[in-house]
Amino acid sequence: MNRSEIAEDILNREWNLFQQVQNVGGRASCQEDERTFRIMRAAQFEAWNEAMLASYRQDLIQAEEAGRNPLSEKYGYMMRSTHPQEYEQIQDLLPPVSPEKERLVEEILAIEISQTAKFRAMYPNLGRRGRPLTTAEDHDAVTSVETYTRGELQTYSERTLELYLNHLRKLEQNKVLFPLIVMKATVRANGYFSLDEAEKVFR
Repeated sequence: MNRSEIAEDILNREWNLFQQVQNVGGRASCQEDERTFRIMRAAQFEAWNEAMLASYRQDLIQAEEAGRNPLSEKYGYMMRSTHPQEYEQIQDLLPPVSPEKERLVEEILAIEISQTAKFRAMYPNLGRRGRPLTTAEDHDAVTSVETYTRGELQTYSERTLELYLNHLRKLEQNKVLFPLIVMKATVRANGYFSLDEAEKVFR
C-alpha cells in the first residue's frame, strides 16, 4: 500500500469505529457527518509521515482483532478531565497507560501545545474558532486541544508514539509547525485557497 492508500484505509476504519461509539443520550450529531469527519482526520494525517501512518494502521487492526474500539477509548480517557466522576466509574474498563506511554504522550503534548499557541498567534481569527488550548480550560461542555489530543495519543501504541515524537522533533528542528500543516489542509478542503484567505474571511 502506498501512503494515500494507507491513509484512506485508516479513515475507513476510523469512521466505522466512530459509528460504534456509544454516547450518553444517544448518537452525537457529528456521527452523522461523515464529510466533516473525513476532512478533519485527513487533515491531521497530512502532517504525518508514512511510517507513522503504517504504524497507526497496525494499531487499529490489532485493536479491532482484540475487540477494542480505540475511538471509544479516546473519549473515555478524555473524561478524566472533562467528567471526573463518570471517569471513576469507567476507568477500569480502559486499557492501562504505561509509564513509558505516558512519558511519550506528555513529551508530544508539550511540543504540540507550544506549536498550536504559535499558530494561533499567527492566525488569531482561525485560532478563535478552535477548542480552548489547555486542560485548565476544560469544562463539561468543552474539551480543550490538550485534553482531546492526550486522550487520542493514549490510544496509540508506544511504537507509534515514538515515531510521532521523532517526527515532531524533526519538524521543530526545521522550524515547521505541525498545526500549520494540518490547518492548511483543513482550509483547502473547505474551499479556501490559503490560510491567509481563510483568516480574512473569519476576521
